[in-house]
Amino acid sequence: MTAADAAFEIPRVQGLRQHPFRVTGRLFWVSGELIRAALDFLVRCAFRPESSRALWQQRAARRHLRIFRFEAEVSGAIPAHGLLVSNHLSYLDILVLAAITPAMFVAKREVRSWPVLGWFTQLAGTLFIDRERRMHVGPVNAEIQTALEHGALVVLFPEGTSSDGRTVLPFRSSLLEPATLPAHPLHVSCIEYVIADGDAQREVCYWGDHTFFPHLLNLLAKRAIRARVRFAQVQNRSPDRKELALQLHAEVLKLKETAENGAHSRI
Repeated sequence: MTAADAAFEIPRVQGLRQHPFRVTGRLFWVSGELIRAALDFLVRCAFRPESSRALWQQRAARRHLRIFRFEAEVSGAIPAHGLLVSNHLSYLDILVLAAITPAMFVAKREVRSWPVLGWFTQLAGTLFIDRERRMHVGPVNAEIQTALEHGALVVLFPEGTSSDGRTVLPFRSSLLEPATLPAHPLHVSCIEYVIADGDAQREVCYWGDHTFFPHLLNLLAKRAIRARVRFAQVQNRSPDRKELALQLHAEVLKLKETAENGAHSRI
């Protein structure tokens, strides 16, 4: 194991050793919330239009985030429909954005098979993209366009993978075709995480050699998690998706680099 690998492993082990009762109690809490979410889905969504799933996802996301004693500092106008392009740091991003505003997400195919989160995202109506199959891009773009036409807010993470948040990775343009059309609002957001008892880049962000369960167990050991989420609407967009990818990347970087005074809200 290299020194870098050891640096990633130490917080995971320490978190479990230092707070075993906190982790155990929160695991039971997670189990209870999953059962509650499933029952809520059967009652409110199973026999209703798919549009009800975004609200179900919002309720479930807010309840699950309480397990982490989560707080969000939100600034900018919160979008309600159109396309939202965001940076990507962790699987928590889905819960955080869903808790703030009802939305439909576009995720990589691998998320479907993740324990817990994969089940959650499938029920919520997430659109899954197989990035290794170019022929899959067209159908997913068509589904995004249909959702936008029905008034949904569709969230896209065009970096294609999560990172440690030090910068914003280059944006892929393949799923931005619907964003080139001016018929629907276009928004950007930037997410940052803060924890008082650890390093958010190593322990909240999910990237590199992290695996889901060890990362989640360590995260459950944290006293509390705070997120800063900034939103902005893009007024003038390029009609070319590759140029638009560069434009949106610059807009998200601007949000990241500009400190704004936002309204505090508990979720």
